[in-house]
Amino acid sequence: MSETLWQPSASIQVLKQKAQIINKIRCFFAQRQVLEVDTPSLSQACVSDVHLHSFSTTLTGPAAPHSQQLYLQTSPEFHMKRLLAAGSGCIYQIAKAFRNEEAGRLHNPEFTMLEWYRLGFDHFALMDEIDVLLEQALGWQHAERLTYVEAFERHLGINPLSATQVEFIESAAAFNVADLVAQETERDTVLQLLFSLGVEPHIGQQRPCFVYHFPASQAALAKISAEDPQVAERFELYYKGVELANGFHELTDAAEQAERFARDQHSRARQGLPPAQIDQRFLAALSVGLPACAGVALGIDRLLMLALDESRLQAVQSFSIERA
Repeated sequence: MSETLWQPSASIQVLKQKAQIINKIRCFFAQRQVLEVDTPSLSQACVSDVHLHSFSTTLTGPAAPHSQQLYLQTSPEFHMKRLLAAGSGCIYQIAKAFRNEEAGRLHNPEFTMLEWYRLGFDHFALMDEIDVLLEQALGWQHAERLTYVEAFERHLGINPLSATQVEFIESAAAFNVADLVAQETERDTVLQLLFSLGVEPHIGQQRPCFVYHFPASQAALAKISAEDPQVAERFELYYKGVELANGFHELTDAAEQAERFARDQHSRARQGLPPAQIDQRFLAALSVGLPACAGVALGIDRLLMLALDESRLQAVQSFSIERA
């Protein structure tokens, strides 16, 4: 083992700058009377999204004499929405999240997430607030806004909602993945591949960019648009080719949410993934009533990486997974 691996990944100066920025974020929410909360990192349930992979562990001993499987949260979302249903009002959290995925320039299995929920907001009002936060905390310019369709049409010349398989293959040829696209049966997988190769590298280069109104099939936990049922009231924020945030005008219908979880389970089965342990407590909270709200999860490490002009996530983390 290298004699230097005991040292932090980030310099002490960067850690001081990080603390200052996080303090500005906390002041921003305090000024708006948004309550800071703290929710569990361990849960008895996990997410069903086929693109998210949870770490699991086993609880043994007096707390669980027959042993119990627990999961590290990929996001504090479900617990926070249970607080909203219990009457918390507007809330935010700066929390550790865990995803069992690759470690690289933009990924670490353990990372810091800023997540917040605003009652009475839709996705447009929340994008407005994110703009103000980033301007006040980091001095960034206000973000450009593009619909998902506009982003595809501008950078790939196709409409993602109506494009044919032939058009997808033709677009994929420019990135040498035509054969892969031709064999893929999941339309959303093709869209995500083309978005990552043909759209992400070009948007938000000079200033941040919101992409909103994703296909309804990619709604996750967002409402479907009442004006256009082909799209969901969901947005993502990009800057310099990096995805920073994912936000929703939140779905509040428990029955619809249960149906989406069921569809996720079918997708997991088709892809050979184990079934997810669905969060029944979250569904119960939705049944009682989640207030109309919008919410967003923002990657603090990626935000700081860009704000401090670093090239790797690890440069703003005290100890990356290689040094943990």
